[in-house]
Amino acid sequence: MTAVLVAAGAFLMTLLGGWVAQRIGDRRHLVLGLAAGLMLGVVAFDLLPEALSAAGGRVGGVPQALLMFVLGFLVLHVVERSVAIHRGHESEYAPHAHHHGPTMGADGRVKGIGLTAGIALVGHSVMDGFAIGAAFQAGTTVGTTVAIAVVAHDFADGFNTYTVTRMYGNDRRRALTLLGADALAPVAGAAVTLAFTIPEHALGLYLGFFAGFLLYLATADILPEAHSPHPSGSTLLCTVAGVGFLWLVISLAQ
Repeated sequence: MTAVLVAAGAFLMTLLGGWVAQRIGDRRHLVLGLAAGLMLGVVAFDLLPEALSAAGGRVGGVPQALLMFVLGFLVLHVVERSVAIHRGHESEYAPHAHHHGPTMGADGRVKGIGLTAGIALVGHSVMDGFAIGAAFQAGTTVGTTVAIAVVAHDFADGFNTYTVTRMYGNDRRRALTLLGADALAPVAGAAVTLAFTIPEHALGLYLGFFAGFLLYLATADILPEAHSPHPSGSTLLCTVAGVGFLWLVISLAQ
């Protein structure tokens, strides 16, 4: 039940991200930098050590948890590259127009890109909730640190769900509908884990996989997005602060 209550925090943070997306000024890069730091801290200080402890058996001389870590990273990379290729092919047929706001195009094909991206974020948020539930099954410390990272990350998810949906010509109502679904998704994912207990070895493998998944999000998505439109100094400080904060949390929880 704790996992579901924490997932409710992710629900609120997702809505906050969507709300900020409608009103934010020029400080989004700082929030994203901090979120990336929190995620990196969780991967290095908590998820990987716990995964190695629970699933330390080796395959070809490499710990199973580390193989799952690499697999999690590669799976998300392949999925994102596939989506990017699809978008590139779609753009060959979509009308080209310069834009400065959320109405990039008016035809269904362009709107579909925004909807596809928004639905993918909703699916990802279900996995976030599942990760919270699985982490609390591994222990309170693991659950707490994963929850911190997921809740921080869900701010960016809510922000991006609303922004991407609107960017490709969808109306505000449709964007808000997807934002609501994205907010409910972590609660649904966490609730699923109440129905069964994950065996320790399988839990270790999943935590390793999720660590790779989280590392990809932090390094390939969130950090580049945080640094691209702004000078990097303040964003870098926020990232370091996020890592340091997670180190402090882990130290106090021992």
